[in-house]
Amino acid sequence: MQLALISLFFVIAVVLVVRAARRDRVEYREFKKLTTTSDRQRVFGKWLRESFFIFGGLTAAVLLASWQFVPLAATDALDWPPLAWLKGLFAGGFGVGFAIGASIVFVLLLLLPVILLRTQVGDIPTVGDIGSLLPRTRGELFYGFGLSLNAGLVEELLFRLGMPALLFGITGNGVVAFLLASVLFGLLHLYQKVWGVLGATLLGLALSLLFLMTGSIWIVIIVHALIDLRSLVLIPLVVGKVWSKNDTAVSEPAVSEPVVPPLR
Repeated sequence: MQLALISLFFVIAVVLVVRAARRDRVEYREFKKLTTTSDRQRVFGKWLRESFFIFGGLTAAVLLASWQFVPLAATDALDWPPLAWLKGLFAGGFGVGFAIGASIVFVLLLLLPVILLRTQVGDIPTVGDIGSLLPRTRGELFYGFGLSLNAGLVEELLFRLGMPALLFGITGNGVVAFLLASVLFGLLHLYQKVWGVLGATLLGLALSLLFLMTGSIWIVIIVHALIDLRSLVLIPLVVGKVWSKNDTAVSEPAVSEPVVPPLR
């Protein structure tokens, strides 16, 4: 049983990392050279289909092989004293109040920098080499919306539910399982260079912690989707004014690298 789980993990890890390091990076380099909305839409559509079916297929395979370990991985991780203390701290009325306050802060962190800096494009905080991904015309905006929702759903089912369960079946350690799943999630963003990998890894750890504290994969899916919607929909709408643009020629917006790492 364990040998089968190790083999499955090895295959999935190789597929994901090689795809990120080679295929995605080459495709992204070529994507940056595209100058028309129709060409960019074609690639966006290809990425959306591939992401849905590849991640969806991998998630199905992982969950079928390790479904029995899904609750065990979370339970074991919460037995680690620091996480057990944190879980106990947020139990009861304090936890409800903190959750409400944290939700408000989260929404403000997503919205305020974009709204306040809407006339200063170069100051909008982003992590990694994602400038070319931002939709630049009205026709591309719908793909940004679809990519955001798809990432929130399939990536969280894989990296916060399936992979930790699979890794727990291999290692028997919940904390290690969630940690390694977050590292693999970060490596998936190799095409975004060092800041992108680091930011995605930290985001993966934060989402893992959120999943463990709430016990709800749907909350984590929504949070992930909102983070991506900020980059692929909100910033283009507020800063790029893409709803009014339907040109065939596009140019890359000036989005700077961050001074401090924001969400994603």
